[in-house]
Amino acid sequence: MKQAKRKKLEAKGWKVGTAAEFLGLSPEEEVLIDMKLALARHMKALRTRKKLSQKDVAKLLESSQSRVAKMEAGEPSVSMDLLVKALLVMGASQKDLAKTIATKSIAA
Repeated sequence: MKQAKRKKLEAKGWKVGTAAEFLGLSPEEEVLIDMKLALARHMKALRTRKKLSQKDVAKLLESSQSRVAKMEAGEPSVSMDLLVKALLVMGASQKDLAKTIATKSIAA
């Protein structure tokens, strides 16, 4: 956010901060969420690159298409274990996974 806009909002009584501050997340929780979202983005990118449908990935995981959609959307109900399993099933290497989780996400 631009500094001028921030000052204008604060002058009108708005409190400006990060999502982590708003949700009261610890630094560790913030990192875990970033890692999970990075895995979800990587999963979707890999699926697209391999020209697989969500239904194809669901079949590989013995799951449902709707579950795969939730995984790609970063739904809180999806475990990191399942995201990692999906990536491995689609051919991602351990090195790919390490690179993915080591990348600091950029807030949208």
